[in-house]
Amino acid sequence: MEYIKSPMNYIGNKYRIIGQIQKLFPDNINVMVDLFCGGCDVAVNTSAQRIIANDINYHVIDIFKAFQDNGRDFVLDYIDSTIKKWGLTKQNKDAYLRFREYYNSSERKPLDLYVLMCFSFNYQFRFNSAHEYNNPFGANRSSFNDSIRNNLIRIFDRIFDIEFESYDFLDFDVDILNSGDFLYADPPYLLTCGSYNDGKRGFRGWTEQDEVDLLNLLNRLNSRNVKFALSNVSRHKGRTHDILLNWQQENGYILHDIAFNYNNCNYQTNNKNNITQEVLITNY
Repeated sequence: MEYIKSPMNYIGNKYRIIGQIQKLFPDNINVMVDLFCGGCDVAVNTSAQRIIANDINYHVIDIFKAFQDNGRDFVLDYIDSTIKKWGLTKQNKDAYLRFREYYNSSERKPLDLYVLMCFSFNYQFRFNSAHEYNNPFGANRSSFNDSIRNNLIRIFDRIFDIEFESYDFLDFDVDILNSGDFLYADPPYLLTCGSYNDGKRGFRGWTEQDEVDLLNLLNRLNSRNVKFALSNVSRHKGRTHDILLNWQQENGYILHDIAFNYNNCNYQTNNKNNITQEVLITNY
């Protein structure tokens, strides 16, 4: 199966392991909720009668909604004309900084933010406390290249089948889910110190209390016969995720090891014993 790749290089995206985790998803899903959808790699590649993609990062959600509202042809034309208008290239740092300043001082259109992201360092979404975009220029590396264009074109095959929401995970109404429905959770990983730096929760990061709150939420779903799958890591840099593993064992949930090579990631260290183990935990 050929999977659709998100046109956003979102931190922690699951594109490289989507095949492994989706083999473990239930069949015949009625409502599917991707609770921390990020760049939406999982939601756009999952089959269900109804798909809801949620993320606290409303900047990203607004981009997906802008894709839906405007359609493929308009979006591509807008991107191309904006790049031309501002003289954006992989080498033109001044143009990027001028466009970033314009975005932060204007009405902050979601499509302008998407163009900014395409020319920024590592294609990342970073904001300061005033919600101004502050990611530096991706010199000689980042651009709206043919690969990203093709990914963007392909996502339009699925994006109109998805409902987008932007809630803190504790504010999302999981009571809409019943037996036959499915929730996938891919939160920031507590052990890897991932920063959730875009929203009310983001400026203080992801805490142990957040982790416990999420695990309690999943227990609630389990008590109502709602299936869930949780992505996380069980080990990282010599540390074991005891909160996660104790919860999994106490509740009898199933732990699936996911094969993923972190050699080219920031998670990797020179100590070969410091393995990062990606896992998927399911209640079915």
